[in-house]
Parts: sequence; C-alpha cells; structure tokens
Amino acid sequence: MLYLRTIGIIKNTNFMVSVDGLTVEFGGTTLFKDISFVINDKDRIALMGKNGAGKSTLLKILAGVRNATRGQVSAPKDTVIAYLPQHLMTEDGRTVFEEASQAFAHLHKMEAEIEELNNQLASRTDYESDEYMALIEEVATKSEKFYSIDMTHFEEDVEKTLLGLGFERKDFTRQTNEFSGGWRMRIELAKMLLRNPDVLLLDEPTNHLDIESIGWLEEFIVSNGKTVVVISHDRKFVDNITTRTIEVTMGRIYDYKVNYSQYLQLRAERRQQQMKQYEEQQKMIQETKDFIERFKGTYSKTLQVQSRVKMLEKLELIEVDEEDTSALRLKFPPSPRSGQYPVIADQVGKAFDEKRIFSNVTLTVNRGDKIAFVGRNGEGKSTFVRCIMQELEHEGMLQLGHNVQIGYFAQNQASMLDEELTVFQTIDDVAKGDIRNKIRDLLGAFMFGGEASTKKVKVLSGGERTRLALLKLLLEPVNLLILDEPTNHLDLKTKDILKQALRDFDGTLICVSHDRDFLDGLVTKVYEFGHGRVREHLCGIYEFLETKKLEGLQELERKG
Repeated sequence: MLYLRTIGIIKNTNFMVSVDGLTVEFGGTTLFKDISFVINDKDRIALMGKNGAGKSTLLKILAGVRNATRGQVSAPKDTVIAYLPQHLMTEDGRTVFEEASQAFAHLHKMEAEIEELNNQLASRTDYESDEYMALIEEVATKSEKFYSIDMTHFEEDVEKTLLGLGFERKDFTRQTNEFSGGWRMRIELAKMLLRNPDVLLLDEPTNHLDIESIGWLEEFIVSNGKTVVVISHDRKFVDNITTRTIEVTMGRIYDYKVNYSQYLQLRAERRQQQMKQYEEQQKMIQETKDFIERFKGTYSKTLQVQSRVKMLEKLELIEVDEEDTSALRLKFPPSPRSGQYPVIADQVGKAFDEKRIFSNVTLTVNRGDKIAFVGRNGEGKSTFVRCIMQELEHEGMLQLGHNVQIGYFAQNQASMLDEELTVFQTIDDVAKGDIRNKIRDLLGAFMFGGEASTKKVKVLSGGERTRLALLKLLLEPVNLLILDEPTNHLDLKTKDILKQALRDFDGTLICVSHDRDFLDGLVTKVYEFGHGRVREHLCGIYEFLETKKLEGLQELERKG
C-alpha cells in the first residue's frame, strides 16, 4: 500500500516539513529525545545511522503513519507527502497499467464530486440562500484545483514511468499478482511518482531494483527537483541523489549540509573531538575521585570534598558515538585448491514452459576470478546460478571443475538455519581457528552485538536471519562463493567489512548484485544478462556502465 497524506497547517513558508521537539519512547526505551530540524524545499536528505537507531520510525512519523510520544510535525497548507515503506502490501485484481493508473484515482473522484455538485446546483431553486452560495463556492474551489492539473497526457506519463522502472509494454496487461515482491514494489513506486508529491519519503527503494532502474530513479529524483528524504544502504545511490545528511545516533541527530561521502569525513572528525573531550573528562573525574577518597576524613578539607562530590553528581557526562566497526577485518579460512576451471558452460539454455530465459550461454570461469552477474530483473541471473548449483535442469553442458566446494547464498538461505540455536551458537558451530576469538566482534559488526547474540534464530526477523546466514557462510571453508544479492539487508559499515573480506578471499567469486558501489573494486569481469543471451565484459563495473551509456547513445543515433 502506498501512503499519501496532505498536510494543511501553515501558509506562506519556504520549508516543506518542520520537526519540533520529537520524542519517541516504547518498551521503556527512548529511541530519540527532543529532536528538531527543518526539511526545506528541494532538499535531498539521506537519513543515516546504524540499524535500530530509529531511521524508519522517524520516516513513518514524517509520513503520518506513526505517532511520536511527544513533539509535532508541521508543513505548509496542501503539502502532499508520499511514503514508500520497505515492505509493501499490493492489492490484486488489476493489471500493471490499471494499478499504476490508480495514482490518478483521486482526480477521477474529484471530477465525480464536481459533477455531483453541479447536478445539485441545477436541481435547486433557492438561489439566494446561504446553502446555495456555499455550493457555488465549493464547486468553484474544486473546479479551479481540478482544472489546474494537466491530465491530458496521463496515459503517456504512466507508460513512461513504468518503462523507466524496468517494465516492458507486454507487462502492462499482466495481472499484478503474476509479479514478484520486487516488481510489485516498482508498481507502488510508479504510483508514488505519478502522484507528483511535494515530498518523497523512500525507505530502501533500491533493494529490488536492477542497475538500469536505479539509474533511472536517480535521474528522476535529481531532475524533477523534488524534496526527498531517503534511507538506503546503497552508498552510490545516496551520494548521487542527496545534498544533505541527517544522522540518527544514540537518541540524537546530527545535521550535515553535505552528501554521504563528505559526511563520513566530518563524522570521523567529530568522533575524534568527542573522544578527546571524553578522555579529558574521564581524567578529571578520576583526579576528583582520588581527591575525595584521599581527604574524605580530613576535617580541614570537608567543604572541598563536599563541593567535589556535588560537582560529580551534577556533571553531564560526555558520550562518544557508537564505535565504528569498519576497521574490523573478516578473514576467510584458506580455500581448498580447486581445478583451474571451476565452472565451464557450453551452449547452456533454459526455458520455463513457453518463456525462453536464455540460450547458447558459453563461458569459462577461471580459478580466482571475481565475477559479477548483472542485468535487469527476470533476465536469468539467478536462474543460471541455480543451474550451476544443479537445482534446475537445463539444455547444453554445465560442468564443475575438480574439487570445487561451493558456498551458496540465496534469498531463501535464511530459512535453512536451525531455529532452536542462538545467534552465537550458530556462528560458534562453524568458526574455526583464530576467528573463534573474534566471534563477539564479528557478531557486533553484523549487528548482533550484546544481548542480540543470545536470541534464538526463531525470533529473528527476515533481515536478521539473512545477515546471520551470510556470516555463517563466510566462515565455512569453500573455494567457489556464489552470492545472490548479498547486500540487501546490510548497513554500509557491514557491507564494507564484507567487501574487504571478499577482496581478500583466495577462491573464486560469482556475485549477483545491483549494488554498483559494492561491486566497484571487487570484480574484474562482468557477465551481462539480457534479451536471452549473456555477454562477457573483461572489465570492472564502472567501465561496464560507461560502455553501456555509449551503446545507449549509439542505439539512439541508429534509431534517429
């Protein structure tokens, strides 16, 4: 379900949303306390912070789908705020085009209301009454608003938006229930964009988008001059679209008028200053305690001792922001040596009933290769991986090399965990060698620090299970890692730890991913899935993307 609301509170201002004294408490815990900030017109804000800091809760409060304990959110009159949550419930019973066109349902409703009011005016004869005058005023107000909106090209706008988000024209007449959750999310995103809201609130919008669709969304957000607040673990996406970063941490917020990369530098400087002040304060506290302990029984020093005791009681302790775990290195166990060619495919093809996915795929994976599988959703990346895993029958020959030991991460990996084990036991069972001494650090880096490590798997959320399954896989001795969208539930720091570990991995890697920043500097070969075939590109991800842009221009010239 797409959430939209119109706020009509304040007139004649230059800001879009004002947050004043917001406090959220639940279960005896204060998520954040007395935070205030203003979202200005055309601001593009990244909402950052570790998982559990309250980012999604804050976005829900801005959207009006959740209430704060105290404080208020206000906005100028008739401001339309649209909210795309991370998890959606899409209604069935319509085609893709019909569902996307629901973005204009409020206008059809308005048109019907105007027609009804005009019918009332035509049937009434009390022309001088206050009620008749009120009807005339209501018709005039609604008509002015309705006719100020250009609906003449709405079908063209629907088509353009759906194509931009990766749909093909033949998809327009298909029922929405034929599509996966990721594609249904795109339908909701299309409806949201077509409503032309003043403020976009986006919670992890890129999780189910392929590289081309992410590029389209970036261009749309930047070129349309919208006010945007986004939560995303896609560093490149955040850097490309945002100009301001608000960090939620330890119940407070820090507001930086810079993009994510610059924010990281400023945050490091801030934490360094905090650490210095914290150490100075701790030194002063210790010296004061020593003085109190030394002279607490000395009559001549009684007043001085009492003064210092009161000072310590009133002292506001300096807090240092959460520890940055990005320096932690996750080291794989040594890989057993495989043959020179872990995967050889010759004329491999796959079709489901009448639908042809790909044909005549011929490729050779060398030992030590680090490869990305990229392409639009539905073009066969995961299907080809399942063929390698021998989970699907296929045409042609697909052969694994000598002594290949596969570690496979798929989206359903989380469902295979033992639900009766705790988080700590799950990792302790597979950790070998020196890494056993760092299990607590690893769990902390993957957001299972403190009491979270004692939780049983059966009480974990889907995202938590996914992260745990990924960490478990990374500790097992394998020589061919196949990862299908491994970063969807990882925050940026955890993603950095994983990326560094994969760079150090001495085996072979195949990674299906839409995360450009994650793939950059990690892979040296790209296999592009599209239009029923697979093309090899002997380059990194950004060289591949540059090639694609050139091809796109050449294609336009040919059509011209």
